[in-house]
Amino acid sequence: MTRMTLVRGDITEQHVDAIVNAANSSLMGGGGVDGAIHRKGGPEILAECRALRAAKLGKGLKTGAAVATTAGRLPARWVVHTVGPVYSHTDDRSALLASCYREALRVADDLGATSAAFPAISAGIYGWPMDDAARIAVETVHATPSALEEVRFVLFEARAYVAFEQAVAAL
Repeated sequence: MTRMTLVRGDITEQHVDAIVNAANSSLMGGGGVDGAIHRKGGPEILAECRALRAAKLGKGLKTGAAVATTAGRLPARWVVHTVGPVYSHTDDRSALLASCYREALRVADDLGATSAAFPAISAGIYGWPMDDAARIAVETVHATPSALEEVRFVLFEARAYVAFEQAVAAL
């Protein structure tokens, strides 16, 4: 059974096998978690992302999918990039958000990882309400079979930590 833990802090400082990146579809870096991972991880991550785009992801990574690269200078072995959906008031995209967590777990398992650190995918600039993002994340990780020993939710803001704490307590 995978143990879920919560940490308030910076995902780029986590000593885990895999750090999950809330990437954009281009995989070329961006703002928020994505930008921080690319900046701190160094050019090796971007180089592998470019190679993936050239080899098999021509138009970019699809929403809900995941792919791995080196972690570069991060204290991890790999970065698992996943593209979360932009929140919509009129279109239920919950299945795509859940897919981000399932696919990231699958990729981490395929790599042989035993620990992974996740951000609150889509809950930043993509506008997903934090309470709902936390519920989907926690329920999906709980329901998805994985060989990982630990899934660590690394939450930068206090409100995110509280939302994830409540989602874990509701299981």
